[in-house]
Amino acid sequence: MTVQPRMTNLFEQLGLDSSEDAIALFIVTHQLNAQTKITEADYWTESQRQFLAEKIKSDGSWALVVDQLNESLHEDSLIKSK
Repeated sequence: MTVQPRMTNLFEQLGLDSSEDAIALFIVTHQLNAQTKITEADYWTESQRQFLAEKIKSDGSWALVVDQLNESLHEDSLIKSK
């Protein structure tokens, strides 16, 4: 059985709380500046960083979910740059 790539599944794969509230809280409390790539954030473990990098490179359906998380983590910097 293949896991359907969704934000909740991504958080499960990263070993994080995958409840909607926990995901929303993570996104609000882990905002990145515009220059920081998602894989360069200092709060990931090495295995989480590798997982994210692999999924981005795979360019499959997981890449879309990681990209969605990336955009969410950069929301504050996008607002400030407008």
